[in-house]
This record gives sequence, structure tokens and C-alpha cells, in this order.
Amino acid sequence: MGQTARFQETLRRLAIFDERLVGAGSRPGPAETPALDAKTTALLQVAASVAIGSSAVCLQWSTTRALAAGATKDEIAEILLAIAPIAGLGRVVSAAPGLATALEYDVDAGLEDLDPH
Repeated sequence: MGQTARFQETLRRLAIFDERLVGAGSRPGPAETPALDAKTTALLQVAASVAIGSSAVCLQWSTTRALAAGATKDEIAEILLAIAPIAGLGRVVSAAPGLATALEYDVDAGLEDLDPH
């Protein structure tokens, strides 16, 4: 693969959040016993993604992993409330629409359904 093709491949894989590229989410080998179960680890990854202001695709990735690890949609949404005092309300509010999309919830439609009274 030539230099141009290699950098293009790297950028393409980063753009689609190909976790194999950087080994993201890798678990310890069989000789090591993780202290955290897969669900807790995945929920922490969602929290970290929100706290650092990750892109929507990163939120989607971490949310999908959390759901696959057995987290509920309620648990994932509660992350926003749990980290708000540390990450800041602005960061949490900014992440809410992306997290909602990752959970297949249309916040805009939900806001339209609110009773104005």
C-alpha cells in the first residue's frame, strides 16, 4: 500500500471509528482477570465519551457496546445525570441529542409532544 493510500485508509477507518485500528475496547488476555465486568466497562466508555465531548459516531459506538453488554437504555441515560456534576451541565446537555439518537429516540419529536401548559 502506497503512502497516499495508507493515510487515506487510516483516515477512513478513523472516520468510521474502526476500533481495530487503535485497539479501542480491548480486554485483558486470559491470564488477566478484569476487575470490571463488560457492562460496567461499556457504561464507563459511554460516560468518558460524553465527558470529553466525543463526536456522535463515538457516542453511537460506545452506546451500542453498552447495549450489547447488557446495559439498559435507562442505565445509559442515567449516565448523563451521574456525570453532570463532574463533566459539567453544558457538556451533558450537548451530548444528550447524540446519545438520544444512539438510543433511537427522537428528542425533537419528543419536545413537540410536550403540552405547552
